[in-house]
Amino acid sequence: MIKVTFLGSSASLPSPRHHSSCFAVTCGGVYLFDACEGCQRQMMKNNASYGRIKAVFLSHLHADHFLGLFGLVQTMNLIGRTEPLRVYGPRGTKQFLSSVFALRQLAPAFPVEIKDCGEGECLRAEFFTISCFPVEHGCPALGFVLEEPEKTRFYEDKAKAAGIKGELFTRLLEKGKIKIGKKAVKLEDVSYRQKGKKLVYSGDTAPCRTLAEAAKGADLLIHDSCFSQSEAAMAAEKKHATATQAAELAVKAKAGRLALTHFSNRYEDRKPLLAEAKKIFPETVAAEEGLELSL
Repeated sequence: MIKVTFLGSSASLPSPRHHSSCFAVTCGGVYLFDACEGCQRQMMKNNASYGRIKAVFLSHLHADHFLGLFGLVQTMNLIGRTEPLRVYGPRGTKQFLSSVFALRQLAPAFPVEIKDCGEGECLRAEFFTISCFPVEHGCPALGFVLEEPEKTRFYEDKAKAAGIKGELFTRLLEKGKIKIGKKAVKLEDVSYRQKGKKLVYSGDTAPCRTLAEAAKGADLLIHDSCFSQSEAAMAAEKKHATATQAAELAVKAKAGRLALTHFSNRYEDRKPLLAEAKKIFPETVAAEEGLELSL
């Protein structure tokens, strides 16, 4: 199971109620997407272990998306971390972070491996891969796709009729064909391929072709929804998206669920933005600190 925990959902300015956008994915470890200020405290509050973080994915180098990384690394220093931490981000990430971590006061006491990414696979983990794609935000900026591989599932009735039980399932998966008694059983005759789960994160972006392509078939689409549709002109100027645009993309992509995030603090009440999205795509939620979604 893939668990998504939202740690922040605000745009650039944090508020007494909301942190800047950030979320953690837990599946065989923890993977952090963007790093809002105080992200380690948000993880403590919301049962997401910062000590188990394997990698951090920065969508772009605007301060609200990376400032929390330095405090997180210092906290990891204090708890005696020795395991390497991987950090992925757009062009310029390695040079920038390396220069900051070179300062004696902020130096990590464990290896931090930083990689600039542009498009394609970033990380292959045990249960999924994470890849990136460029988006439109007026600076080098990325969206991310977390995707499980296809899985083989057995038809219960066909497997039972063929006499498959116990370790025979494993043998058939490994060999593709086994003999049970006098009968040869092929894997494809008693099983089917099930699509793995897919999570897509837009990062900060205006609507763009690369995001539309990446979002196809997403089980969960986490989308920049900085503005209401009534502020579409401002959204375009600042290269952000509206809640309506996020919902329209979810429909076109045939997504399973949509989570709106990165709300401008001009909206003290986010319900109208959620309502405008739900009119178009009913399976929509507004990200809030502490919200957990499972895939």
